[in-house]
Amino acid sequence: MNNKIKVKGQLKAYIQWPLYLTGLLIIANAVIGAVSVKAGIIMAAFTLIYMGIALWLYFYRRRGLLSGFVEFSAEYSWMQKHLLMDLEVPYGILDETGRILWGNQAFAEVLGEDKPLKSSRKNVMTIFPEITKELLALEEEEAMIHSMCGGRKYRIQLKTIHMRDSAEGIADAIDVDETGQSLIAVYLFDETEILHYKQVVDDQKMVAGLIYLDNYDEALESVEEVRRSLLTALIDRKITKYISGMDGIVKKLEKDKYFIAIKQSYIAELKENRFSILEEVKTVNIGNEMAVTLSIGLGMNGDSYSQNYEYARTAIDMALGRGGDQAVVKDGPRIQYFGGKAQQVEKTTRVKARVKAHALRELMETKDRLIIMGHRLTDVDCFGAAVGIYRIATALNKKAHIVINEVTSSVRPMMDRFIGNSDYPEDIFLSGAKAAELVDSNTILVVVDVNRPSITDEPQLLDLVKTIVVLDHHRQSSEIIDNAVLSYVEPYASSTCEMVAEILQYIADGIKIKSPEADAMYAGIVIDTHNFTNQTGVRTFEAAAYLRRNGADVVRVRKLFRDHIEDYKAKAEAVRQAEIFEGAFAISVCPSEGIESPTVIGAQAANELLDIAGMKASVVLTLYNGTIYLSARSIDEVNVQVMMEKLGGGGHRTIAGAQLKDTTIEEAIQQVKDVIKDMLEKGDIL
Repeated sequence: MNNKIKVKGQLKAYIQWPLYLTGLLIIANAVIGAVSVKAGIIMAAFTLIYMGIALWLYFYRRRGLLSGFVEFSAEYSWMQKHLLMDLEVPYGILDETGRILWGNQAFAEVLGEDKPLKSSRKNVMTIFPEITKELLALEEEEAMIHSMCGGRKYRIQLKTIHMRDSAEGIADAIDVDETGQSLIAVYLFDETEILHYKQVVDDQKMVAGLIYLDNYDEALESVEEVRRSLLTALIDRKITKYISGMDGIVKKLEKDKYFIAIKQSYIAELKENRFSILEEVKTVNIGNEMAVTLSIGLGMNGDSYSQNYEYARTAIDMALGRGGDQAVVKDGPRIQYFGGKAQQVEKTTRVKARVKAHALRELMETKDRLIIMGHRLTDVDCFGAAVGIYRIATALNKKAHIVINEVTSSVRPMMDRFIGNSDYPEDIFLSGAKAAELVDSNTILVVVDVNRPSITDEPQLLDLVKTIVVLDHHRQSSEIIDNAVLSYVEPYASSTCEMVAEILQYIADGIKIKSPEADAMYAGIVIDTHNFTNQTGVRTFEAAAYLRRNGADVVRVRKLFRDHIEDYKAKAEAVRQAEIFEGAFAISVCPSEGIESPTVIGAQAANELLDIAGMKASVVLTLYNGTIYLSARSIDEVNVQVMMEKLGGGGHRTIAGAQLKDTTIEEAIQQVKDVIKDMLEKGDIL
């Protein structure tokens, strides 16, 4: 066995250089000797002396030279080891299972140890739960997570160390066969102070807000004239006291509008008490028959103060569009809703309807073709509203089409009155694909009974048509048709048919409605109001009276609503097997086998369940084409729109729905129960 120290690389070349120079001197000596023999002899003497010194250095002094290199290397390695050990950044080595193989002093202190770790039995996953087996697999060379330990917050960086690329010292110190072919280096960076000061900065940011009184004029009219100023003063005092308690400022913009500014640190408190000002302002009573409600819109975390204000404007628009009596917080792209318990009061004035009607007429007069679209699985209200808009288009001599991709059993009887009727063209009803082929620059799209693009009957039309009008009575959610030229959304309206009936009276003089159209619109109002018992106001009866004067027949409409025996049995079965949850919520499943339109029957069953004494709300689930459809109904105590929004749906305060995919009926029922429990705990249910 050769125990001699071997050198290689640049060090070997460095030691051999004197020998290479000896050869160069011999060549130079020969050249000089050829020129002058005497000079060559003298040069040869010096060459021999240099050769002797070079050989002596190479063979006899090399050991001492190498010994010096080894001593330097050892001192350097010792220094490097201690620098790593005393490094202030916690640093450790893990095996592929997460077991700690080594850790420096700072790493040991984080783990509560006194000495540096060597072959510890601890596993890093028990100390930092965010580090998982999947993360340790490290499909990429590096990974980064955030975690806490001992009350401190750390940014943890993991990096793979391949043993084949590592130094021989590491390979000798750790058994490669036992730990695998790679190790994991872990670095801990303490972010506690940085995050603390970042939070301090965030807490000091300004939150812009707008407060609107929903029913200011109506509330004033319900109190004596001499006491109106007192009512206004009490409301101002409530709002000012509430905002001043958070070191905020309040500026009254108009008689029923306020601008507020508060620090972001108070937002958590507002969310925790769920904007108690919404309930406090309702307690103001000096003889007014109507309680005052308000809407709040807050904007935060924008790039500038002006953007926060724009966020606040968007938020207040959404609060009003959802019926008022609620707060909406727009935190960048994220939107949160609070409140919304009270029923919005119907506006007695029709000024807005008249203004929207004139705006709609101006838009329609600039286009040649009109496409009318509702939501998927068109219901009676959607169909009736579409027919009403069709009548407006034909009165203005515009070509119009109604998009219906799938005809439900509830709509088919009314639709049959139009198909084959000589008063209507054959292409009055089109599929979404066919309507898309007709779209050009002179096309206007009117969307009725829906304001969420994802559940429209043909979403691609929203991208194809540039001029879009939205008419709906459902409360707005965070998903809206944002490219609409004209949007008329009134949550207090009983149905979209009621809104269209009002527009018909203002958009042009002398529009004559045919009896099938009047029946369809009247039927839409009857269905959505559950025979004029739900969400019904003065304007609802006025719209119904207008339709009756134009040929709507109550008996004919009632006959259209009669169910097939299979549908009636399915509805009865859904009512029979209903489960009463928390003593006030009816939850059931509607059979769908052999039923043409099970979702319609499910909605009808939900209405029936409300007739049970003590029921605050009902939810009926229907499995149809691989999707579970939820129909939620209430009378006045529960905002089912908020309930369905938590499940990805939406709708109206007393009528709402949702769709769940890739889930079972049992899982869907459990999700509904969880939402009800959460709303009960938070006080969202009266």
